[in-house]
Amino acid sequence: MERSGTRWVRAVAAGAVGLALIAACSGKSGQDSDAAGGQVTLKINFWGDFGLQDLKTKYEAANPNVKVQLNSGEYNAQHEDLQKKLVAGSGAADIAAIDEGFMVQFRGQADKFVNLLDKGAGSYESKYLPWKWKQSLSADGKTQIGLGTDVGGLAMCYRTDLFKAAGLPTERDQVSALWPTWEKFIEVGQGYTARTNKKFIDAGTNLFNPILGQQPVGFYNEQEQLQLEPGPRTAFDYTVKAVQAGLSANLVSFQADWDKGFTSGAFAVLACPAWMLGHIKQTAPGTEGKWDIAAVPGGGGNWGGSFLTVPKQGKHVDEAYKLVEWLVQPEQQIEIFKKVGNLPSQPALYADPAIAEFKNPFFNNAPVGQIFPQMAQGLTPQYLGRKNGPTRVAVENVIRRVENKTLKPDAAWNEVVREAEKAANS
Repeated sequence: MERSGTRWVRAVAAGAVGLALIAACSGKSGQDSDAAGGQVTLKINFWGDFGLQDLKTKYEAANPNVKVQLNSGEYNAQHEDLQKKLVAGSGAADIAAIDEGFMVQFRGQADKFVNLLDKGAGSYESKYLPWKWKQSLSADGKTQIGLGTDVGGLAMCYRTDLFKAAGLPTERDQVSALWPTWEKFIEVGQGYTARTNKKFIDAGTNLFNPILGQQPVGFYNEQEQLQLEPGPRTAFDYTVKAVQAGLSANLVSFQADWDKGFTSGAFAVLACPAWMLGHIKQTAPGTEGKWDIAAVPGGGGNWGGSFLTVPKQGKHVDEAYKLVEWLVQPEQQIEIFKKVGNLPSQPALYADPAIAEFKNPFFNNAPVGQIFPQMAQGLTPQYLGRKNGPTRVAVENVIRRVENKTLKPDAAWNEVVREAEKAANS
């Protein structure tokens, strides 16, 4: 893919301004408008922090006939709700974010989404990482249901103050050298817990997912066959070993106790895809400068990465697409990266100085503009099957039962097989 990014960035950014001005001057649309003075309300469903709050204000100022309603919810619940609304034929948000882990499930229902190729989105194909573009493309290649926002790219975030108190090195290169493998990572964790009597990681599930993301094959092969050996089994065995060693704080992501853990020091390290940076910053603002970013054990991998889609049942699909298109323009993507850490899916942007030279002050001036793009460009992502999302949830539930001591570790794998097969056949 061509990497002459600066010229393209300027050209598209200029085009984005033009689109915004045109939209601002036009109060009419081919779609129905809300009753009050031709006002259109666009609801966006997502999870975590997509960096949309400031952009909402910016877009509304340029488009006075549009009000943007942000609806952040729990990760699994948002996907489950979207599926229900698609089946019901009504009630879906105007714009629905979908994570890569659920994308094959939804692109298999391409007829329920606006085909963005009909809106001219084909011109963006060359801008995206090739695998990212294909992830949201229907199997026959005729329907593109989403435009990619970000890619995961894996690293490890760690608390330098907690590492120092435990007698561990704090410089990112030295920390990276501590754990070239997951076996070494667990050993470091055991030393930390022995010296501090504190937990090392936030949750077993947040160990399982990054390890799984490094495997050549995840839950499913491209023939949609469930493949629990060796990939998921490898990730599960490491996870159970860490849980049995007492490393896990046994927290549930995006729940109140997990959020508190970032501030209280309930854990010292966690797997950190690019999108996690914004959540840490938002959740624990008082810990600025105490975090840093090291390499992930095992080298590389991807965890997460999202798309914005327009369900066909919406009343304002033209306006919704205009907003989606605006959000993926370079100016907005760079602003999101600098604010919350989400790494754009468009590799030309990695050469832009606004990203390439960016160091995140919250994370001890870690050179995130170098760390995450290097990982993203070297990725060979897994195929994520139609039932990947429900299968992952089923396996995570088994891991939590082990953490809660309601399931014995030696019986856990048989339970994984049983629950994964149930999800695969549902």
